Amino acid sequence: MTRVGAVTLPSDRSTLLRRSVLAVPGSNPSMMSKARGLPADAVFLDLEDAVAPAAKVAARASVVEALRADDWGSQRRMVRVNDWTTAHTLRDLTDVVGPAGGRVEVIVLPKVRSAGEVQAVDLILTQLEREHDLPVGAIGIDAQIEDARGLLHVDAIAGASPRVEALVFGPGDFMADIGMRTLTVGAQPPGLAHGDAYHHVLMSILVAARSHGIAAVDGPWVQVRDAEGFAASARHAAALGYDGKWVLHPTQIAAANEIFAPRQDDFDRAVAIVEAYARHLSAEGGHRGAVMVGDEMVDEAGHRIARAVAAAGRAAGMSVTAEGTPDADRAQ
Repeated sequence: MTRVGAVTLPSDRSTLLRRSVLAVPGSNPSMMSKARGLPADAVFLDLEDAVAPAAKVAARASVVEALRADDWGSQRRMVRVNDWTTAHTLRDLTDVVGPAGGRVEVIVLPKVRSAGEVQAVDLILTQLEREHDLPVGAIGIDAQIEDARGLLHVDAIAGASPRVEALVFGPGDFMADIGMRTLTVGAQPPGLAHGDAYHHVLMSILVAARSHGIAAVDGPWVQVRDAEGFAASARHAAALGYDGKWVLHPTQIAAANEIFAPRQDDFDRAVAIVEAYARHLSAEGGHRGAVMVGDEMVDEAGHRIARAVAAAGRAAGMSVTAEGTPDADRAQ
């Protein structure tokens, strides 16, 4: 770990938790103040959709002031700038990154359509980091996929810069762009008799993210009082393999943190598999590459899955609670 001002830089950005990413309007100082210390894994202060056009310039100063506060918790601090089709992107970056004094950890870039848009942000961040004596490359980028063109170029976007930490699905703008016939963001459109309208989009984003070793984050569930709808949407993304979900209200944080962490029994079993496999791979264990853990045959593929689950659980602060471990003494 490297300490830079108020920011701790991880040696591997892929290990960062993104179970819950709380969106907060950058034009609302009260809401930004309340966000500090909440149990969200990350908080992004929004200069884009949550800020009216006439308030965007003033919001930059409000965001800087909020970032400079000393009572932030462990959340990863992000700022969402306006997209490159607007007149605001450059000033969003220059007026926030430098004055914030190294407290911006991630720039969220919306409506990304090409690798070049990410690379442009990368170049500007590099100049700002040099100008303000910040470590070059310290600030990450989360790229939002929000339209058909972005989805077509998603693999190039994911690999556009070493700064890219995550791909984020933006369901509302995507639905509008392709003409999906529903007014409820993230909901299945009426008339769809079978399947999932978002499956191709979600899997395309996920595969691109994983092929470049970065995170995949689902977009928000906008009906903030619909706890069951939020949970169902989050469980769906988690089942596919997503790392987390944007949340629009503090009441959604706990559910996201729980849903995107491994289940306790899965974590316990994953740890047991990893430990058993390590024993049997050793000289003392006979250098066996396939072992029985309980009633399950585990080879390297199963071991890889177990390592991922165990790592996710430990990152979320989990510990083994089950008494004993599955029988791992039998091996083939």
